[in-house]
Amino acid sequence: MPPGGYFGKALLVDLSTGSGEAAAIDEPVLRSYIGGAGLGTWLMHKYCPAGVEPLDPQAPLMFVFSPLVGTPLTTSAKFAVVAKSPLTGRLTDALASSHFAIAGKLTGHDAIVLRGVCEEPSVVVIDRGEVRIEPAHELWGLPAAEAEARLRERHGPAWRVAAIGPAGERGVRYATISHDGRHAGRGGLGAVMGSKWCKAILVRAGTKVGSADPAGVLAAARELRERSFGAATAKYRELGTMANLLAFNAISTLPTRNFSAARFEGAPALGAEEIAELRQVARNSCASCSIGCEHIYKGPGGKKTRMEYENVFALGPLCAVSDADSVIAASSRCDELGLDTISTGGTIAWAMECVEKGLIDAPWLRFGDGDALLRAIEEIGAREGLGELLARGSRAASQEVGLGSEAFAAHVKGLELPGYEPRTLQAMALGLAVNARGADHNRSGAYEADLSGAHDRLAGGEPHVVGAIETENRAAVMDSLILCKFLRGVFEEPFPEWARLLEMVTGWDVNAGELAVTARRIVLAKRLFNLREGWTRAEDWLPDRFLSESLELESGRTATLTASRLEAMISSYYRRRGLDETGLPSPETISELSLHGLKDSEAIGANVG
Repeated sequence: MPPGGYFGKALLVDLSTGSGEAAAIDEPVLRSYIGGAGLGTWLMHKYCPAGVEPLDPQAPLMFVFSPLVGTPLTTSAKFAVVAKSPLTGRLTDALASSHFAIAGKLTGHDAIVLRGVCEEPSVVVIDRGEVRIEPAHELWGLPAAEAEARLRERHGPAWRVAAIGPAGERGVRYATISHDGRHAGRGGLGAVMGSKWCKAILVRAGTKVGSADPAGVLAAARELRERSFGAATAKYRELGTMANLLAFNAISTLPTRNFSAARFEGAPALGAEEIAELRQVARNSCASCSIGCEHIYKGPGGKKTRMEYENVFALGPLCAVSDADSVIAASSRCDELGLDTISTGGTIAWAMECVEKGLIDAPWLRFGDGDALLRAIEEIGAREGLGELLARGSRAASQEVGLGSEAFAAHVKGLELPGYEPRTLQAMALGLAVNARGADHNRSGAYEADLSGAHDRLAGGEPHVVGAIETENRAAVMDSLILCKFLRGVFEEPFPEWARLLEMVTGWDVNAGELAVTARRIVLAKRLFNLREGWTRAEDWLPDRFLSESLELESGRTATLTASRLEAMISSYYRRRGLDETGLPSPETISELSLHGLKDSEAIGANVG
């Protein structure tokens, strides 16, 4: 009998044969990795062949659920999509909120693992444990939202759909998977799905899952809902994450013109306050969420688009585009094609600088040109013209162009940087450098430490290392339970409160100490997977631009991040994580975190020594 909140099994789907098989997940594994990103990492160790190419038929694509999904706890209707990234060649997990999470779990599984490749463009239909493959030629080429609408019209409203757009079909390395207007965005998961000739996966709830303490969960849900209306989430309700734009601009941490500056003169025209007054048409919430952070805006032609800080930063200041209509239209088009807006904007901004320096012959692609931005997006989605190069991401594109362009390709491990300037947020600089996923603000929210006022954010040192580790640990738990990061400020004592929620759902006698160990285990399990796939210490680093170019700030200070300072922070991070100087976990760390099963598996072998 599995613990509350779990079914104790994963559904293994062979797309080549259309068959499905249930595989048991033992309770100790569930307790050690919880669900979501944590359980997905364990499943990747188990089911991903060592050294397999990300777009190889045998590379798995996983939809991983969590014990809190299906409970009344606010923001719990989330799932993780996990695979080996075609953009980085390393582990990636993308989290998303939607009704797909609830229906997918209530097929009776804690995870759905897709392997193999369909014989033709197809959709995968999962009804409880039954699996079938249906041809989908008429859906191929459609935006994900249109394909989803057609499938739900055909199969009925009880079905929930996750689908890819044209970018995923064409193998753009930063293509997304979409559902209910939301996106599993980073790392190219849509390209993995497209390589399997899988346009969509349909799921329908067919069972229920109980909690160990239903009354306790219900009471906790009521309390958490009330707390979610407080000051900690007010920003998200009132203006959404776009409220960050002007705030970051004011403190010189808004990446501009491909990270060559940290302030953007055109920021006011893109600020939430300006756009909301002129263009906002609605607010919305994810499934099972009381916060309501979605802000819908009207773009050119009346098209409605959900806008967030990362969309606006990447398609606006990063490309020096200040025209709101162009930025909204670009974001909308990325959604239709199924493109990660951060990697799209980052790669285009790199190309704009290449053109400016005479390294790429595309005189039409200029900083500040909204029409050029839209043309570049179209070419990427079609993989035509310059888009064939840019569809590979900034790391691969810069390696092909050469001529010094690698120095200003803003990525870590191949994943383009989000909207946080590392030179003025130096805990974040460390977090970006060492994160297993690459340059990411959700798996390492070290900017929280920088913005807390507890240390000098321009002078990286030991406090920055401690802050980066603490935020990484908290993220590992939230991404595995799964709870929305926008709820993090609601918890006064996160680990004890999270342990209590997990205890009421599962029935385990879990406490804050155990959950803290679990967080560390999940972080290092991700590192172990990357080690298995060829990771070296050289990958835990930042592009040369950030280490060779300083920023002069309006405050009169100079923001400088030297290679020696970053090296010192990384070495300290390794020591505090129980790693040696090369980034390998020590035998003592392996023993303490019970990682023997991963370290000693055939897949990891000698790479972890």
